[in-house]
Amino acid sequence: MKLVVAIIRPECLTAVLEGLFQADVRGLTITRAQGHGGETEHVETYRGTTVKMALAEKVRLEIGVSDHFVEPTIATILAAARTGEVGDGKVFVLPVERVYRIRTGEHDQAAVTPVQESAAGTPGE
Repeated sequence: MKLVVAIIRPECLTAVLEGLFQADVRGLTITRAQGHGGETEHVETYRGTTVKMALAEKVRLEIGVSDHFVEPTIATILAAARTGEVGDGKVFVLPVERVYRIRTGEHDQAAVTPVQESAAGTPGE
């Protein structure tokens, strides 16, 4: 199991979410973030004063996936979030020791693998 953490441009979020949905990657957390990396400093004038804006708006995605979903998740994010410009973001892949689904008590693989349809045709979650 892995935790895929992606820091992307806010304007790329919709494309990334659509791509993840098409790749059957479900269950993620989205957080607004600020940060800077290789971007050039942005200068704005505020009430007659020139101010260097050192932090850029970003979106942080956290996605817990089982091992066989790691590469499709990364490939989807890279394809959908790439503009070719400085500031496109980063993807981090972290090992996950344990995962528990609070509602059912399922743990590890069962807690991160997409839910399969039951025999009755109703979602299992």
